[in-house]
Amino acid sequence: MIILQIEHEVPSFEGWKKAFVNDPIDRRKAGVRRYKIYQKTDNPNYVLIDLEFEGLKEAENTFAALQNLWKKVDGEIIIGPKIRILTLVESKEL
Repeated sequence: MIILQIEHEVPSFEGWKKAFVNDPIDRRKAGVRRYKIYQKTDNPNYVLIDLEFEGLKEAENTFAALQNLWKKVDGEIIIGPKIRILTLVESKEL
């Protein structure tokens, strides 16, 4: 499993969440299988998102689409996005 991990600050969580729900990159069509949203416990306006993919190519294409989108909204809906692609090596419930 491939994880596209995103983190950034937002001026307003509610405003960001509305934009996220509107799904401007069409996550399902891009190959996202599941997503998880996290907030820092000490700063609810700092968001981390994991987008899960079956393949690397879909994650790379989504990475590019997000970079294009962020050029339009950085400073308004998101602030200083960071992104990385990871390979899930192991997951186990205890």
